[in-house]
Amino acid sequence: MPDNRIRLKQLEIKGFKSIASTGQSIDFGDITILLGANGSGKSNLVSCFKLLNFITSKGLQVFIGKQGGADALLYYGSKITDKLDFSVLLEQSEGTELRTTRYDARMVHGMPDRLFFASEKVTFHRHNENQPQEFFIEAGNGESGLPDDQRTTSRVLFFALTGIRAYQFHDTSDTARIKSNGYIDDSRYLRGDAGNLAAFLRAMMVDSANRKYYDRIIRHIQKAMPQFKDFELEPSSVNSKSVQLNWRDTLGDALFGPHQISDGSLRFMALSALLLQPPTMLPETIVIDEPELGLHPAAIAELAGMMRTASKNAQIIIATQSTLLVDEFSVPNIVVVERDKNTHSSVFKRLDEDSLKEWLTRYSPSELWEKNVLGGRP
Repeated sequence: MPDNRIRLKQLEIKGFKSIASTGQSIDFGDITILLGANGSGKSNLVSCFKLLNFITSKGLQVFIGKQGGADALLYYGSKITDKLDFSVLLEQSEGTELRTTRYDARMVHGMPDRLFFASEKVTFHRHNENQPQEFFIEAGNGESGLPDDQRTTSRVLFFALTGIRAYQFHDTSDTARIKSNGYIDDSRYLRGDAGNLAAFLRAMMVDSANRKYYDRIIRHIQKAMPQFKDFELEPSSVNSKSVQLNWRDTLGDALFGPHQISDGSLRFMALSALLLQPPTMLPETIVIDEPELGLHPAAIAELAGMMRTASKNAQIIIATQSTLLVDEFSVPNIVVVERDKNTHSSVFKRLDEDSLKEWLTRYSPSELWEKNVLGGRP
């Protein structure tokens, strides 16, 4: 990863969903694997990243509505928790100089079941200088003031936060957007549900500069789906501004649609497009919730390889309970997620390789997890 890349260093959250008001702090590297059982809180952390996406697009109230109201976002509801705090720490190295930018926000519960910004603070620190620069953004509104703040640090911070994108490819039902006709020019970036996958792939296919990345995606899909030959991404004959995820197999010339692909294969196509897209198009940070869903074991090994490829140019954060996927990575990549037995709140614990050295001579990380040596079991 280039030395001057702005990297997500740490996220601290208090009072959000299953995370108590006492807070949790999570550090991130090039690849971070969030390992935990169902209900441990992995997806809630992914949801926090989605919250950041909506904040930067001035869509906080839309996000709250989709989640069922502010009460559903607060730890055990607004009667127990009346505010939500989060802090994002970004880090950048420029030669020997280290710079950090911190964004702190507090949202409070208000009527009618909404969240309002009580404070937003930005701190910028050149570590060869004694004092950091800090300032507050005008608060008290239902949407963040960060997108409109024109100070240089705010602009850098804003664009860095928009580069953190969360993805979940679970919906492969008959009505899923990934299976529907879509607008052919909706191709600037892959959407969080891969609903514009056909347009996104087509843009790479017809661009001579990016065609090699499209071809690489095809090769990886063929490894997981040997009968797959290529996509057929021509505009619809009925509507020239519409495209669908059609494809052909290796046995004949028949044309198939997205409804004729298994759920696992469809998700693998989306994952391949996300992780193997041109480096210049990659989000700064990619967050994926349970990418292993429906995948064959051989496809999971391919997925791990694609993650490593993408991590050369982006940070990768994965929430999973797949033992096969976990064993593709080393212990320092793993953060175990579990519920505290007393408070029932989510706890995030990064593993220490030195303390597990003796165990690791005999067992893989997944075996240690299954034996509950690492924690995070039901």
